Amino acid sequence: MMNKDEQFMALAINSASKGRYHTWTNPMVGAVVVKDGKVLATGYHHKYGDVHAERDAISKLTPEQLFNSTLYVTLEPCNHTGKQPPCSDLIIASKIKRVVISEIDPHGLVTGKGIKKLRSHNISVTTGVLTQEAKTLNKHYNFFYEHKMPYICLKQALSLDHKCSYPGKRLQITGKAAYEQVHRERADYQAIMIGSSTALIDNPTLLTSVKQDHPPIRIVLDRRGRLLNKNLALLSDNHAPTWLFTQNTKLTKFPYPPHIKVFLLHSGSLREVLQMLTQNNVQSIYVEGGPTLMKTFIEEKLAQELITYFSPTFLGNNALDGFEITENINLIKPDYQVLDKDIRISGRIDYV
Repeated sequence: MMNKDEQFMALAINSASKGRYHTWTNPMVGAVVVKDGKVLATGYHHKYGDVHAERDAISKLTPEQLFNSTLYVTLEPCNHTGKQPPCSDLIIASKIKRVVISEIDPHGLVTGKGIKKLRSHNISVTTGVLTQEAKTLNKHYNFFYEHKMPYICLKQALSLDHKCSYPGKRLQITGKAAYEQVHRERADYQAIMIGSSTALIDNPTLLTSVKQDHPPIRIVLDRRGRLLNKNLALLSDNHAPTWLFTQNTKLTKFPYPPHIKVFLLHSGSLREVLQMLTQNNVQSIYVEGGPTLMKTFIEEKLAQELITYFSPTFLGNNALDGFEITENINLIKPDYQVLDKDIRISGRIDYV
């Protein structure tokens, strides 16, 4: 059974999840104010640039209600000024007696500083309550600041004979339910990545069905510059930022629409691409590229998660194989989901 701290923190975690799809580069955070064993207010970070969860909850109460109360918050309160003022100062000014924190913020601007500030003002601070549950909310954010690189998820769709498409042809293997799941899935990531072959053959829009202020950036790896002068949807629709990574200087001089940004590569390696994306604060990438791109991510041990949609069909010998895994890998705690006729298998990658 949960103790009282865990019960109130579970409520804060549930509140935090309401910000899903909308906090962009900010984490999802929830807060609950409790006094005399009763919940007085809940709050969460609604969207990027908006007030933080602590301020959202505190703003609903009077000074008398806040005095000597306990604040439960899923992530360490900030102690710096960004788009919002420091939450630590607000907590101190509100005369809150105790703060219970689930996760210490891995962002270097915050780590430990909020806790130190609160304790320096004689506020009791408890940490480590439902930490793993809180970390699950922001696994991309946490990974980015802990490892200084984006969280990479590979997504593939395969037939039962491990085929992915026919040469030079667009092919949708899975059914409507899986198609809709992928469109929602994309919204959890800050970028969607494909290679130039996928862009040319499939001409995808790489959009999501979830309405967002900051739709995922569409990333195309086009080292040779094959997309130059091509009439593709993602190059002309202006529906989401589109970033091209190339070694062809002609792309840097081409008069693309404003939603397109071109990055010139030197080595052309995948690690160089990820380094540039890290520098541009891209915390998570959903890779929908072809077998070659997928294989490179695995071989260089750069991917953290693999999602495979299996369709109960056989495409035959004329079809292209899915990416060949030559590495010994396992999926940690795989999740299985049935979507009409298709099966979705996902899990964190363990490079044995």
